[in-house]
Amino acid sequence: ALAERGHDISLLAVLHSEPPPPLAAVFQHPCCRIIHADLSDPSSRAGLPKADLVIHCAGYGQPGRFLEAPLKTIRIHSDATCDLIDRLRPGGRLLFVSSTEVYTGLSGGMRYHEEQIGSTGPHHPRACYIEGKRCGEAACYVAFHSGIGAVAVRLAQTYGPGAKRDDRRALYSFIRQAITTKHIALLDGGEAVRTYCYAADAAGMMLKVLLQGTQPVYNVGGTTAIRIREVAEKVASLLDATVSLPATPQPSAGASESVMIDTSRYDGEFGAASCVDFDTGLRRTVEWHTHIA
Repeated sequence: ALAERGHDISLLAVLHSEPPPPLAAVFQHPCCRIIHADLSDPSSRAGLPKADLVIHCAGYGQPGRFLEAPLKTIRIHSDATCDLIDRLRPGGRLLFVSSTEVYTGLSGGMRYHEEQIGSTGPHHPRACYIEGKRCGEAACYVAFHSGIGAVAVRLAQTYGPGAKRDDRRALYSFIRQAITTKHIALLDGGEAVRTYCYAADAAGMMLKVLLQGTQPVYNVGGTTAIRIREVAEKVASLLDATVSLPATPQPSAGASESVMIDTSRYDGEFGAASCVDFDTGLRRTVEWHTHIA
């Protein structure tokens, strides 16, 4: 988008694997060059060039994926973050994509703000992800207060067109089940609350933080707080499917009961984001997955 508006840019995309087919065309733009690397491996990071802007969003947000390789997960968010900060040219800026998982352990029923942090420890089932993100945030905080433009965003649940077919997060699992079997089977009662943000809205918010943020960390997310069961019911309604609750609940290990964030820091600096409403965003997401199924 920047190149098409006349900006002279060179984009270096560091990918662990080939981009999914629906997004491959983005990386074929003349301004883009791809480097295949594993950011959890120091030798892979050693050859990365200096840059003016770095967006560090490596790793998986899917618990089923990041728990498969816990040591890699920790390294991507800790060691790699420090190395990428060192790759910044003078005056450069880095955005570290953290997660609202860092609030895990706080009591529900409230919106979490940036001065808060969760109470979990290294024994938690998702510690590789949570502690890794906290470490990445700490690196950005130290760099920021040393005069380096490193900022972090605690990204809430994002959704929208573009996710891979095998994405294991709840919303995409519901869509996949509804398309293939016309039935969505929840693992538990679906009472957990999540704040959802449409992917394009989240991207716009993160770009503003990257380029203009004056604080070391920001909450980034939408305004729609909704129970998981309600999400399943909305997906079922769009795809003419049914929903069932389990006789014996099997909740995801370590998952929070409630994740609602306070975005007043972002709103006060940039103005409240105009977000796509959840029903509209969900319909677009279902249409995307119906098309690629």
